[in-house]
Amino acid sequence: MKKLLIGLVLMIALGAGALFSGLANPLVAMQVKGALVESGIGEKRAECMAQRMVKRLSIGQLWKLRQGMAPLEGEPEEGYGLGELVKRLRRVGDGEAVAVLTTSAGLCAVGIG
Repeated sequence: MKKLLIGLVLMIALGAGALFSGLANPLVAMQVKGALVESGIGEKRAECMAQRMVKRLSIGQLWKLRQGMAPLEGEPEEGYGLGELVKRLRRVGDGEAVAVLTTSAGLCAVGIG
């Protein structure tokens, strides 16, 4: 009986995790897209990039990228474009995350993302 109860609790927890992750991805993608649009990337390309980034990066990496996008003193707040974005994100120190962002930008720009 105890094993059955533990198994049931485990199945419920796994099911809830699967449900949450299924709902979380679109919400995270919306947040990533919004941050990219704020930086000056076009809406369509930002949507494509966000989808790729959410699939390839962890929530922690996405969070670090978001923090890295914050302007330092003297940097523009919005509408600065991809070049400035990559420059800022190098401060994050996560080469994989920056590589995913830049390859996503390139692939989405040519329409194969």
